[in-house]
Amino acid sequence: MDEPLCLLTVHAHPDDEASKGAGTVARYHAEGVHTVLVCCTGGEAGDILNPAMDRPEIRERLPEIRMEELRRSTEIIGYDEVVLLGYRDSGMPGTPDNENPDCFARVPLEESVGKLVAVIRRTRPQIVVTYNDDQRGYPHPDHLRVHDVGVAAFDAAGDPDAYPEAGEPWQPAKLYYTVWSRNRIVAMHEKFVELGLESPFNEDWFKRPSQDERITTRIDVSEQADVRAEALLAHATQIDPDSKFWFGLPPEVARSIYPYEEYVLARPPVASEISEDDLFAGVWDRVSQ
Repeated sequence: MDEPLCLLTVHAHPDDEASKGAGTVARYHAEGVHTVLVCCTGGEAGDILNPAMDRPEIRERLPEIRMEELRRSTEIIGYDEVVLLGYRDSGMPGTPDNENPDCFARVPLEESVGKLVAVIRRTRPQIVVTYNDDQRGYPHPDHLRVHDVGVAAFDAAGDPDAYPEAGEPWQPAKLYYTVWSRNRIVAMHEKFVELGLESPFNEDWFKRPSQDERITTRIDVSEQADVRAEALLAHATQIDPDSKFWFGLPPEVARSIYPYEEYVLARPPVASEISEDDLFAGVWDRVSQ
């Protein structure tokens, strides 16, 4: 009997699923893959980044509103299942949110790993996507923790001696890290300049560490560009529709200028020269045997 194909992505906050890999998930969902989102926190510590939404009645209900935004976004993308790990947003270092012992970054790693192991064993994904081990560009505590939890859960899920209470062991085939490539930033910046538009990418963007040499996998999401944009806009408290970063280029240009989402294959370890155009490369045949 064929093993159903499943893709599981692990994200830190509501809106991360829209900004990191939404096109990839939409593409695989359209191809019949069962898609699962694990969202680790409720985004309670997030700021309101859309001036039109920065009102007292919104701030008072921000956690509830962010959950509703997440629901709309995941419906747009095509997630078949959404799992909330239920942790508090950790905020940034030095803030009261970051000192809260119940925040995601401060709960014992073993606890959060066990929760994710249980999800992996129940949903049985072949592919797991988590965050990069190099977060120097934006070292949010929850993003760092998503990496740690994702890797540890991937490694433990197939071990019958690890978390025996979390269900029957299941070993996913591949683990990927999301990454924003320098090439993508350069392509967008150059197009802004070519069109005589103000680029949102100042020199600080180009000082950020590049991950390009580690990229192993490039997914063509040209047909999913509109889905990604719509999912972003569903997060009305977090995404300004006038943002040059997200929407500064004309839609028809944005669809074609860099129509890829890129990943680093972390498990199994491979030479960096590998070049994939499919997260399920090497998996399709195995599950149908």
